[in-house]
Amino acid sequence: MHSAPVEPFLESLVELPTWAHQASVADTAVARQRASLWIASVLLLASCGGGGSGGGTASSGTSTAPVTMSGTAATGKALANASVSMTCARGSGSTTSDANGNYSASFMAALPCLITVTSGSTVLHSVAFAGGTFNTTPETELLLDYLSAQLGTNLTGLFAGLTSSVTIEQVLGNAADVTSAETAVVQTLDKSNQVSLTTTAFLTQSFSATQSAEDTDLEMLNTAGAVDVNGMPVAATSSAVTAAGAANPIPNSGTTNTGGAGGQSGGIGGMGGGMM
Repeated sequence: MHSAPVEPFLESLVELPTWAHQASVADTAVARQRASLWIASVLLLASCGGGGSGGGTASSGTSTAPVTMSGTAATGKALANASVSMTCARGSGSTTSDANGNYSASFMAALPCLITVTSGSTVLHSVAFAGGTFNTTPETELLLDYLSAQLGTNLTGLFAGLTSSVTIEQVLGNAADVTSAETAVVQTLDKSNQVSLTTTAFLTQSFSATQSAEDTDLEMLNTAGAVDVNGMPVAATSSAVTAAGAANPIPNSGTTNTGGAGGQSGGIGGMGGGMM
């Protein structure tokens, strides 16, 4: 049982029930016995937290809300019938993509969320700082490489920090920070792979895996050798993006987080999205 503040109960101990004051002299002993039992009950409630919600220690920022998240999973071709999971600052969701790689899920969560799409040997990741459209492609995998390097960690550390690091949660939950990193990925691909993407908003722009500018960009990455046969970024491409992110670090406070921040306004520490 959890201790609760005693002060609120002291007044109630002084103000005994009416029957305790109105007892006749002949009933004094009985009244005292009943009053003692009543006081003991009050003290028991106080020691157990007053019968409330269980005395939880979660911070005020840990509440969840309904979230609807959708997107397209593709590598130049649709990732059909792929497993899609959303891991959030608090809460999670999952679904399966359709024949065109499209997915949608509604669930209770505190943002931001990291998305994992698995289709055979292809495992791609993405990030969502709000409800709405958030795609999962080789480009979003590189986006997380960049953000991880900025924060001095890797993909595994990014997932772990989502619920334990205030800095990581705030950066992933901030549209300005993520968009700046998105721009830097586009610039890095242009410099390292000579691929000029036609769509810079590859994370949030709805597209068809059969015919769209974004699909054309994915095909260009394949042609340039930036991704392998499974649609995963090759080591050289990942290394170039990681180096770019490390050159534009965001200090990680390492502060332990107790709950979802629900998205923050304003970036953390000038992102410097351009190439160094």
